[in-house]
Amino acid sequence: MQAAKITIIAGHYGSGKTTLAVNYAIALKEHYDRVAGCNKVALCDMDIVNPYFRTADHAGLLEQTGVELISSPFANTNVEMPWAPVEALRVFDDPALTSVVDLGGDDCGALAIGRYAGKLRSRDDVALWMVVNPYRPLTRDLDSLLAVRQEIEYAGKLRFTGLVYNANIGEETTADLIEAGFPVVRELSAALDLPIVMTAVRKDIALDVPENMGGRFDIVCHENRFGV
Repeated sequence: MQAAKITIIAGHYGSGKTTLAVNYAIALKEHYDRVAGCNKVALCDMDIVNPYFRTADHAGLLEQTGVELISSPFANTNVEMPWAPVEALRVFDDPALTSVVDLGGDDCGALAIGRYAGKLRSRDDVALWMVVNPYRPLTRDLDSLLAVRQEIEYAGKLRFTGLVYNANIGEETTADLIEAGFPVVRELSAALDLPIVMTAVRKDIALDVPENMGGRFDIVCHENRFGV
């Protein structure tokens, strides 16, 4: 597994980016434990408004798997306030840390990473992935996906480096549905000249999904709380 030092995962609300971020951080930790001994992996929840915090719901799982969670102290409370933690600076400054950043949805969420954009643009070990779910109401076609991409890049002051195809409608997701939604992601890839980094697939249907869609990444929907 060849991973960036910092992988920022962004996308429209409901695209499944949080489930992807949790699974990817755990996969990184498992990989490094196998091939490189002890390696620090952190998952940073950078949703900036409390009602949209989701990564913190998986705090227990992350602790069990050895992934450090960097999150607001107000996550999972009824306190609504923006969050810009000093602790998050470790994501960018700690050379021993490999980090996955779960960014808030759309342009509002991308503002959180914009303050660090200058620091990130000067590095060659940062990836910014756009999670694409063509079965969400506002991301069903190329034009709407291009608009979401432009909003996030403008607010975050960074350019996407790859796409993650993450077609899902929760427990009703099938291999046929995933295959049927792929053409719009292929269109987006061609329009932006960006690679499809992976296709996220729920683990229980993974073997039924073709391998020719950017490389399959098996997802476990922990506690069935979120779609893939």
